[in-house]
Amino acid sequence: MIRVGMMSFAHMHAGSYAACLGQLPQVELVGVADEDEARGRAAAGTNNTDYYDSYDNLLKQNLDGVVICSENSRHLEMTGMAAAAGVDILCEKPISTNAADAREMIDICRSAKVRLQTAFPCRFSPAVAQVREVVRGGRLGEVVAVKATNHGRMPGGWFVEPQFSGGGAIIDHTVHVADLLRWYTGAEAVEVYAESGTMFNDMNAEDAGLLTISYDNGMFATLDTSWSRPKSFPTWGDVYMEFVGTGGVASVDAFVQRLDLYSDENMTYGWSGWGSNIDIGLIRDWVDCLSSDREPSITGEDGLRALEVALAAYRSVGSGKPEPV
Repeated sequence: MIRVGMMSFAHMHAGSYAACLGQLPQVELVGVADEDEARGRAAAGTNNTDYYDSYDNLLKQNLDGVVICSENSRHLEMTGMAAAAGVDILCEKPISTNAADAREMIDICRSAKVRLQTAFPCRFSPAVAQVREVVRGGRLGEVVAVKATNHGRMPGGWFVEPQFSGGGAIIDHTVHVADLLRWYTGAEAVEVYAESGTMFNDMNAEDAGLLTISYDNGMFATLDTSWSRPKSFPTWGDVYMEFVGTGGVASVDAFVQRLDLYSDENMTYGWSGWGSNIDIGLIRDWVDCLSSDREPSITGEDGLRALEVALAAYRSVGSGKPEPV
């Protein structure tokens, strides 16, 4: 039995990850630790597990792994505690709010000989994986350009407080696509030009960004990343990518496996997903990493590389010119 704990339920994805852990027969969700007692007790009750009022007490429960879903600015702190306890880690994205903390997280885990995986669930969309095989197999020839979007609703709470989140829509939504483009092509981002604005919401963080990313293989990508969708939007993002190659084109929508459901009874609109659950794909992969004693599929270094694209975008917004990654 793989014993897992949840460190914080601050992030909106925590509930889905906990539910996915509960679906795996080889996993015991030992408990939820959260300094917000009401939030932690509610999460523990929903997932039929115990609530711990301190992270140290949870980490004393002979765990194999923890899922960190705290505010982004606390990922280093949480990682340090788990690594000191000898517990493997799945950390919500972005890996941190700055590159120095991310590198320290990687170094801490390496020194403690614990595994650090970054939570990028979009890799586990069957459509995303299938188009990757098309790209990696050379069927498009040489990829020269990519047009991508990640639009979603404004999450509110600490997500719009840069001291906790690291920024706004750019850091929140860029990292998913930045990771996928690197995973697809093997190319490293070298330069970013970005513009941003606060166009849809009254807040102290950007809710819209447009990035142009240059890569070391000559490819470039544009990414429209925003919190431009209304509160009723059915999911956190759309993650769409269109690849242009010397031998063809291909496009992929990570959330296309759905039915558009209109209810006249409730006067609501939503998506009813019929495809694979990308979160359980991520969780199943991480649990397999723990049980088979292999290296993570998505490393801390992968998390850092994606974060660096977002950080270069912020520097570009500030300088008004392209910035190195």
